[in-house]
Amino acid sequence: MTNIDFAKSALIAVDVQNDFCPGGALAVADGGSVVAPLNDLALRFNAANAPVIATQDWHPAGHSSFLSSLSSGRAPAEGEVLWPDHCVQGTAGAEFHKDLNMNAVTLIVRKGFRPSIDSYSAFFENDRKTATGLGYFLKGLGIEALYMGGLATDYCVFFSAMDALKLGFKVYILRDAVRGVNYPEGSVEKALSAMESAGVSMI
Repeated sequence: MTNIDFAKSALIAVDVQNDFCPGGALAVADGGSVVAPLNDLALRFNAANAPVIATQDWHPAGHSSFLSSLSSGRAPAEGEVLWPDHCVQGTAGAEFHKDLNMNAVTLIVRKGFRPSIDSYSAFFENDRKTATGLGYFLKGLGIEALYMGGLATDYCVFFSAMDALKLGFKVYILRDAVRGVNYPEGSVEKALSAMESAGVSMI
């Protein structure tokens, strides 16, 4: 791994939650395997007093991104992706993976809690303008580089990384600590290629 300037770096664990892991409502294949490398790196960040951020999908029941929302008679918007009900507030599926070391986490950022707006990115809701506040938090700490892993490569990790670049951060994706949905087919490789082309470093 590249040498880390911990004084100017943060680790972000994206959506390592039960519903995205095997057995969950929106399971990512081999999703649980991201936990061990994230835990190992989190300990290094802790030892250097560097921030460790965990993001958490936190949807209200009946969220507009759920397939079940169509039962109310609404029509999906053009290009909208709908998902099985997942990470509903207060449910076991929304909880972090039991082996993720939450004692190492400095801050939890909850996203997707607005009923009518989904949120893939750790930095902005899917309207692309409503900020989660994470960018301001990190800038206030003088953070310049972000080390990122979690679930899923082609959605929440991808959008988080791309938004981080736009906000001026250097972004490193931990290849052994990400797994993808691969929906539609080929979306993981497409996301990885797009991130690299934009300037994200794969390590």
